[in-house]
Amino acid sequence: MTENNAEKLFHKGLDALTEGSTLVALAAFEKAAQIEDNPLYTTYLAFCIARERGQFQTAVTMCETAIAREPHQSAHYFNLGKIYLLARKKEDAIRIFREGLRREENRQISDELNKLGTRKRPIIPFLKRNNPVNKCLGIVLGRLGIR
Repeated sequence: MTENNAEKLFHKGLDALTEGSTLVALAAFEKAAQIEDNPLYTTYLAFCIARERGQFQTAVTMCETAIAREPHQSAHYFNLGKIYLLARKKEDAIRIFREGLRREENRQISDELNKLGTRKRPIIPFLKRNNPVNKCLGIVLGRLGIR
């Protein structure tokens, strides 16, 4: 009976996330995780904690624990990647998203990677990407529509 309640709360949280109501989702995921120790509930709860409370390190730890328990569940990688994006760690997010895709095909991860896009090669290849010349040329050529 309690497992059914936890599942109902989890789906209520997913619906709230879809509607953009992270606070309602947070409450639902917290209750579901208290009822049943399920790594999937934990990673969604971790995302909500990161988004609503800004507790990124706690959220990352929760997701990493869930990944250790279920390494082939791509939803864990998706939530961890979104937490890294919230923490403004784009490179880590991309790395985690790619790892999730290697484990299991996931449309949400693919969409997120497509949204992030890929970087173009530096204008002057023998200079580093963050060289001021490359940066300025990239900005100017981008605004002109040449690149």
